[in-house]
Amino acid sequence: MNTINIKRFGMAFGITGAILYFGCIILMATVGREGSIFFFNNLLHGLDTSSIIRMNVPVWEACIGIIEIFILSWLVGVCIASIYNIAAKK
Repeated sequence: MNTINIKRFGMAFGITGAILYFGCIILMATVGREGSIFFFNNLLHGLDTSSIIRMNVPVWEACIGIIEIFILSWLVGVCIASIYNIAAKK
């Protein structure tokens, strides 16, 4: 069986997570509070997000969020690739 390059897979997950986070920033900036609530309520199968949506997020907080989601996504990708590679050896 083939193995997965752990660093590349982690990077792919990290970049994907950052892109999704950036997409969320763009969505919230363009559709406003009501549009964001509508979108996330539908995405989360009716969970009411109106009490937790915060529209006045400072730029520095959004930048830290992108970095954090990249790191977490990278770690998820590394874990998946590592577990796959270990399982593929058996």
